[in-house]
Amino acid sequence: MFRTFRGGQSGGWRVTSMSPVTGEPLPFMPALSVTDGEAVALPLVPSRNAWRLVGVPSNLRYTERAEKQQLESVQAGLGRLEATSAALIPIRKSAAWWELTQEERRKIFEDRSHHIASSMRFLPAIARQLYHCRDLGEPFDFLTWFEFSPAHASLFEELVGMLRRTEEWSYVERELDVRVVKEVLSA
Repeated sequence: MFRTFRGGQSGGWRVTSMSPVTGEPLPFMPALSVTDGEAVALPLVPSRNAWRLVGVPSNLRYTERAEKQQLESVQAGLGRLEATSAALIPIRKSAAWWELTQEERRKIFEDRSHHIASSMRFLPAIARQLYHCRDLGEPFDFLTWFEFSPAHASLFEELVGMLRRTEEWSYVERELDVRVVKEVLSA
């Protein structure tokens, strides 16, 4: 199942900000649509009025069994009614990251950066899903989608700030931060 994030003129989420954290930005678009499908529809002609990022959910790469069980016991799912704020954070890591072995990446990811352990206190307030896109020929390696209620916006800022200060993030060469709010249609 592919998840497509499309920045354009319309969509279920209104873009409130779009910031390049490091590396090249994407053009600002006022809306974001998020769709799932068995296939990816390729644009016939590149558009200056839209961009598209595609990823797939995958198995957990650096998570041990006990960590997975702990995460599953407290994390919330996507699509909660109160989660009307969201963030799309596409990330591309450096060649140096990918030259490391799986075990070396795990040591940086959890043993030294404490990605999982430090993030636990933000659950279940913040729900997230990681989509892999490195092997799809996409411009990013990962697309991380976070959903949370507006009341937890400062908690989300704390989470993102904490992660960006880790050793793991020293391997990030391109990162965008797209903030959105759910579009509400009036009756």
